[in-house]
Amino acid sequence: MIQIDLQSRVPLYEQLQEQIIRLSMLGILDENQQLPSVRALAREVGVNPNTVAKAYQQLEQQGIIYTVSGRGSFVSPDVLSLQSLRQAALQEVLDAVDKALSRGVSPQQLLDAIRQQLDSLSPCNQGGTQDD
Repeated sequence: MIQIDLQSRVPLYEQLQEQIIRLSMLGILDENQQLPSVRALAREVGVNPNTVAKAYQQLEQQGIIYTVSGRGSFVSPDVLSLQSLRQAALQEVLDAVDKALSRGVSPQQLLDAIRQQLDSLSPCNQGGTQDD
């Protein structure tokens, strides 16, 4: 379910965070669903348990997951946290569009690049909802 790219420049803990957020936003991980233990997930994806612990800690700080002592970590039912992450992601896209336009990229080039990127994604990676 969770996959990381060991060749990526993105730190492993950030990849784990993004995967858990994506799975939550897509509804693959349900509200209050228990996540794998730190050790189990570390074994599953082949990373150090400290890497998973760091990802979980940061996700908890963002309100994406919560931890119950002695029971584990769970997906937070806090929809507002996920909505704010979506808004932040959209704002990043808008900022990138502004930057590209200011550097001479034409609107058509932007549209073509966005279409190409969307077409290259598998259907399960095309998350989000129409009502955001």
